[in-house]
Amino acid sequence: MFADRAKIIIRSGKGGDGHVSFRRELYVPNGGPDGGDGGRGGDVIFEVDEGQNTLGEYRHKHKFKAQDGQEGGKKRCHGADGDDIVLKVPEGTVIMEAQSRKVIADMSGENRRQIVLKGGRGGKGNQHYATPTMQVPKFAQPGQPAQELEVLLELKVIADVGLVGFPNVGKSTFLSRVTNAQPKIANYHFTTLSPNLGVVDTANGGFVIADIPGLIEGASEGVGLGHEFLRHIERTRVLVHIVDAASTEGRDPVDDIHKINKELEAYNPDIAARPQLIAANKIDCIFGDGEENPIDRLKAEFEPKGIKVYPISAVTGQGLKELLYGIKELLDSVPAERIVFEQEFFPEDELFTENLPFTVERHPEDPDIFVVEGPKIEKMLGYTNLDSEKGFAFFQRFLKEGGILEELEKAGIEEGNTVRMYGFDFDYYK
Repeated sequence: MFADRAKIIIRSGKGGDGHVSFRRELYVPNGGPDGGDGGRGGDVIFEVDEGQNTLGEYRHKHKFKAQDGQEGGKKRCHGADGDDIVLKVPEGTVIMEAQSRKVIADMSGENRRQIVLKGGRGGKGNQHYATPTMQVPKFAQPGQPAQELEVLLELKVIADVGLVGFPNVGKSTFLSRVTNAQPKIANYHFTTLSPNLGVVDTANGGFVIADIPGLIEGASEGVGLGHEFLRHIERTRVLVHIVDAASTEGRDPVDDIHKINKELEAYNPDIAARPQLIAANKIDCIFGDGEENPIDRLKAEFEPKGIKVYPISAVTGQGLKELLYGIKELLDSVPAERIVFEQEFFPEDELFTENLPFTVERHPEDPDIFVVEGPKIEKMLGYTNLDSEKGFAFFQRFLKEGGILEELEKAGIEEGNTVRMYGFDFDYYK
């Protein structure tokens, strides 16, 4: 069965605790501290796998956990780092926070690998806490806790062109004629139960077509199967309406297109506004019996609105070449950038809302240095790589939204003063 959605729980590794121990050495109080640091917890990483095209492997297993870091040891031995867990997904998978449905990562385009949850930093052993006045520290720093998150995975196929239309209008037949795809074809509703992709080659260049399972009236509200697959046209740049121009099932082709556009508008107005054209299929079944030609009706209704109508027969091949050139011409007039969903949810932002304490104090020997310490700061530094551009941008947001800048200003900080956080120094400028 085609699986294009999955809800899973992911958890990074906990940092290993620092160790408390003392070496045995003559003339050193209690032998001197030699507890080692704990190892870093493993990260949760998502990676694109070119060989996958569904989310099937996440249908039966729902919890994924990176390895915890090991505790530090005696003789300053560093605990082993926890192994990362790498979750493979097909290209086009969007990772969202399950409750808010905000995007965490879009695994498409250049984004082939992304760390979604960082493991906790290992705690420092008691060797770091020895001072001239405290030569026998009997405590060590605990490792930072793991992060856990419920995420929703949604596969949104990547294609240039989306085929839309009611069931049984000939979308699969059309796709099988113009591409290398081999969809299942039969004469009943909902033959297609998963999106089929095919590559079209023309003299002017190629493009990818996705056959989206048939929509019906009410699809955007969850009626029928169509709503399950509407997400797959979110990335397409051009829409092709395939209609049964011969009304072989008694439906009006003009009315069909209006209904489909209404469903698209209800689902996402941006999609409904994308360039469209109409493939009036089954012209081999139209017989001149004195009534108005349905092709003329379609052209009179939609071409004044800028939507071109191409009469075709997917069975005989009539008009297919003209339609493909029309699609390519329309694609060339549309910006070529792939539609990539921007990140809206940042797992590390949970640190802003955690009500952990911190202190802001002037340095006793240098009043131009402001020392910021406390569990809130330690936890933030444990999850943040200040050397990376993304990490430093998060650090700046954390200072502002976590209330640290406000406390520094209350303490009387001025431009050019230094802020010190556990070995990190930076100058303060508004």
